[in-house]
Amino acid sequence: MKFNEIIVCIGIFVLLDVALSFACTTITVGKKASVDGSVMTSHTCDGHEGRTWIGVVPHRSYKSGAMGAIHKGTDNQLSPTDFTGVNVLGKIPQPRETFGYLYGIYGLMNEHQLAIGESTFDGREELRNEKALLDCCELTRLVMERARTAREAIRLIDELTKRYGYNDKGECLTIADKDEVWHLEILGCGEDRVGAVWAAQRIPDDHVGVCANGSRIRQLDLSDPDQFMASENVFSLAEEMGWWDPQGGEAFQFCYVYADRRSMAARRREWRVFDLLAPSLKLDPNGENFPFSIKPDSLVSVQKIMEIFRDTFEGTPFDMTKFMLVPDDSGRAVKSPYADPFINYEAMPLFKISGGWHEPGGRGWEELGERCLARWYCIYVTVTQSRCWLPDPIGGLVWLGYANPAMTAYAPFYNCVTRLPQSYRINGRPGYNQDCAWWAFERVACLAKRIWGHMRVDVDSVRSQIEKQGFEDQPEIESQAAALYKKSPKRAIKLLTNYTNEYCDRIVKAYWNLGDHLWSKYYDKM
Repeated sequence: MKFNEIIVCIGIFVLLDVALSFACTTITVGKKASVDGSVMTSHTCDGHEGRTWIGVVPHRSYKSGAMGAIHKGTDNQLSPTDFTGVNVLGKIPQPRETFGYLYGIYGLMNEHQLAIGESTFDGREELRNEKALLDCCELTRLVMERARTAREAIRLIDELTKRYGYNDKGECLTIADKDEVWHLEILGCGEDRVGAVWAAQRIPDDHVGVCANGSRIRQLDLSDPDQFMASENVFSLAEEMGWWDPQGGEAFQFCYVYADRRSMAARRREWRVFDLLAPSLKLDPNGENFPFSIKPDSLVSVQKIMEIFRDTFEGTPFDMTKFMLVPDDSGRAVKSPYADPFINYEAMPLFKISGGWHEPGGRGWEELGERCLARWYCIYVTVTQSRCWLPDPIGGLVWLGYANPAMTAYAPFYNCVTRLPQSYRINGRPGYNQDCAWWAFERVACLAKRIWGHMRVDVDSVRSQIEKQGFEDQPEIESQAAALYKKSPKRAIKLLTNYTNEYCDRIVKAYWNLGDHLWSKYYDKM
C-alpha cells in the first residue's frame, strides 16, 4: 500500500462530536485479588453534561417524623447549596441518623467505607416508569446515607424501589464494602408500575469484574444467596411480558431477558479489561459473552486500575490511530503526532471499523466505531479502597481524578474529610473558570489530545511524579493517622482532611502550570 493511500486527513478532528452522554466503565476487585487486601470498585463518570463539583455530607441526626426531599436533576445541580433547576419529586421519611459521605454525580463512599461505581446499560424501554420517584443518582445518595455494607445496600435498594419506584434507565451499580463487592443491575418494572426488577451477583474474593455499559448478569442461582440476590419479580415479570417462557426449554438469562449483548463498544471494553488483567486467558476480543468475573494473572493494585482506565487500545488491532500516518525523515510511514485516540464517533465510519454503541431509534450498530476505556468527555474517574484492617476514617479512600483518565492525576480523598478545597466545589459547566479545579485538568486534556504523540510525554512527566508522591506518602500519613486515632479520632480526621486538601491544592496548581507549559511549548503547532 502506498503512503498516500493510508494517510488520513487530520481535518476529521473538527467534525461534530456526537458521543452519547452515558458511557461509563466500572472495574471491581475482590480483597484476595488486590495487592494489599483492599476491596475496590471504580467509575469513569463519562458524559458531556453533569456537574463537576465534589461534595461532602456530614453525619446527621433527625427528629421523629422528619422528611427528606427526593430530587430530579441533581446531576446538573449548580453547587452543593444551589438547587436551581433541580425539581423536588416528593418526600420520604428520614431515619434517625444518616451517615456522612463523599459524592460526585453519584455517591462515592460513606463513613463505613461503603463505595459505589456505576455504568448505564440502557435496557428495555418498556420498563421505564418516569412517574416513579427514584433515579439512579438519588438511589446512590440514599444508599450512602443509610447502608453500612454491600448486602445491606442491596436490601435497601429493594425496599426503596418497592415503595417509591425506579424511574431511570438500566443501571449497573458496583457496591463495595470492607469485605466484598457486588455487581447489581436494576431497571424499572413497567410504565405506571411502582417498583423495579433487579439482580445482583457477588464478585468472588479472588476475582475482578467489569461493567462497560452492557448488562453482564446471565443465569441466576437464587438457592445460593451468598453469591446471588434478585427482586421477587425477576422471573415473573419476564414471563408476564412474554420475554421468557419457563416451559420453553431455554435457561433464564437476565442480560438477554431485560437488555441485550449486541454492543461491541461495551463488549470490547470488557475484553480489554480482562485481557489486561489476565492475558493468559486469551479471550476472544470479538466474543459476545466473557466470564462474569476472572481471576487475574497477578494481584491488582490501585495503580493498575488507573493504568487500565488510561487505555486507548494502543498496540491492539482496535487502535483508532493506527491509520494516522505521516512520513518520517527517511520517508517511512510512522504514526502522526497528531493521531488522536479520542476521535469522535462521526469520524469512525471513515475507518470502516465495525462495532459501536446502541442508539435506540437512531443509526445501526455497525455505523459506529471503537470506543476505548479512556474518554475525552469524562467528568471524573474514581478508584476506591475499602480496608477492613483499618479504622473506617482511615481505611476508606477514594482516589479521584478530573477529566480524561488518560491525562488526569488522582488525588486521595479520605472518606472522613470534613471539607474540600473551594476549587473542588465549583461547577465548571457554566464556562471556563480558573477558580475551578475541574478546568485545570480539562484544559490539559483538551490541549493534549491535539498533539497527543508529543504532549502525552509532557503530561506523563507531571502526572507520574504527582501519583508517585501520593503513593509514597500513603503509608506514612496513614500510620500517623492510625496512631493519632487511638488518642483522638477527631484529630486523626483533621489530619487526613488537611492532607487531602493540601494534596488537592498542590495538584491543581501543578496542572494549571502544565497547561501553561503546553500552550507555550506547542502554540505554533496547534
